[in-house]
Amino acid sequence: MRILLILLALSFSAIVLNAQDTEAGDTTIYRALERPPRFPACEQLDTTLIVIQKCAEQSLLEFMYSNIRYPQEARQQNLEGNVVATFVVEKDGSLSNLSVLKDIGGGAGLEVLRVIEAMNNAEIRWVPAEREGKPVRFQYTLPIKFKLEEAPPYTMVGRDSVYTIYDTPLEFTGGQEALMAYLKDNLDYPEVPADTCIVGRIELQLLVRPSGEVRILDLVDYNDLGFDFWYEAVNAATSTYGKWDIATFEGREVSAAFDLSLPFIPENAACATLVEAYEAANTLAQEGAKLFAEEEQEPGLAKLTQAIDMFPNNAEFLLMRGQAYLDMQRYSEACSDLRLARSISLVTWYDAVLPIICRQ
Repeated sequence: MRILLILLALSFSAIVLNAQDTEAGDTTIYRALERPPRFPACEQLDTTLIVIQKCAEQSLLEFMYSNIRYPQEARQQNLEGNVVATFVVEKDGSLSNLSVLKDIGGGAGLEVLRVIEAMNNAEIRWVPAEREGKPVRFQYTLPIKFKLEEAPPYTMVGRDSVYTIYDTPLEFTGGQEALMAYLKDNLDYPEVPADTCIVGRIELQLLVRPSGEVRILDLVDYNDLGFDFWYEAVNAATSTYGKWDIATFEGREVSAAFDLSLPFIPENAACATLVEAYEAANTLAQEGAKLFAEEEQEPGLAKLTQAIDMFPNNAEFLLMRGQAYLDMQRYSEACSDLRLARSISLVTWYDAVLPIICRQ
């Protein structure tokens, strides 16, 4: 596991975009001027414009560095390199037309846009560019380098150090088969009317401490199953107290997380057709995701769409296709899928960048 080092370089290109003069004034978007825009951190300095400009560039670097978070997906894929973002500094100092010219994938480009957009949300107004003493619009290009370095072997969750690197991993005593057998015996399907068929899956992230205590870190209900199903999922998970082989690091037992997927499948014979369709849709979605990861994007999307057509309110399928659309920079479709998935499952994973995605 490694952490972020970000190096920024600020560059300008001597190209003028969109030359257009109207009665409302000069609406040209410039990319090279003697007085370009600047981040508003050094205006109080009583010094030359060149010194103020250099100070502003350094302050912009510090702002970006302190706010950017290396996306987990990019970490997991060991993605490094340059993300090039561009935006227009308007005459009033606001920022518009945010976009990514070059991306490394794994959510890095969206993370850069999120931090740039945060300036607007915080009402940070840049000092606009000037031409002949008047403010003008300016196209600003911002390259950002993402580089991974070694990180501590744990992350903090509240007061718990949750280890992500270990000598021996956290494992249910007896292994995966023993865990599946235990859950089969202890995960109860809630009482529902006899003619009701509800299928779905709840995903839990568990924290298992050295004492054997099991705590729920996260719960995702992909199918909006509701409280009765949440209760049964949590009850089954926490009943595993004391049944784990604890993770170790450097010779001592440590807290670690474990992802648990709990399917709720009705045994009522009247539900057999629905259950069969649900299992087929899951197979399609997994096949689609695999194809997409192998760079067969259109066949992968087709299978994901088939799964969604069968179960339109399955947030897991929508999140998978929404992420695929993001990777293809098809922002409108990504916005639609991710918004619907959030409304169904209440996952907040994309909240910081969803407004940006939906404006692209």
